[in-house]
Amino acid sequence: MLRRLVAGLAAVVLVVEAAVLVLVHIVLGRTTANQSMSIAGSDPEVMSKATYAMGAGMGAFLVLCAVLAAVTALRDRPPGRFARVVLIGAAVVHAVLGILVVGLVGWAAFATLMLILCLLVLILTLYPAARRTGDTDGGGPVEDTPPPPPFGELKPTSP
Repeated sequence: MLRRLVAGLAAVVLVVEAAVLVLVHIVLGRTTANQSMSIAGSDPEVMSKATYAMGAGMGAFLVLCAVLAAVTALRDRPPGRFARVVLIGAAVVHAVLGILVVGLVGWAAFATLMLILCLLVLILTLYPAARRTGDTDGGGPVEDTPPPPPFGELKPTSP
């Protein structure tokens, strides 16, 4: 029950974060387009379009993470390999942004990013990585058996 709650909450929070980031990038893009000066010879039009593109890219990535978290919550099964990689990437991005945002924006933004990081890490730890057996295409049943010992089976020795 807790796993589904965490994954569902993470999906909702990631969608809200995506909307906020897209809105911030739209405001930054319009501000950049309305300025009449160049920064180190850069064209304001190019900077404005790059800001829009960055906002769209970040929003799409966060919505993808939200969809993967929602699917995990609905199915109540561990995320697949692709979903794990995407969620780990999102966790790393949130950790790095959290470090940068402390000095630039403040502690409230840091706390928000760390909350999202905690939700992502909880999804990854509450749903253990499933070992797949059977088909080579990954369609086999999910099995939660522990891995074999690293040195094989231990046998007693005689003197």
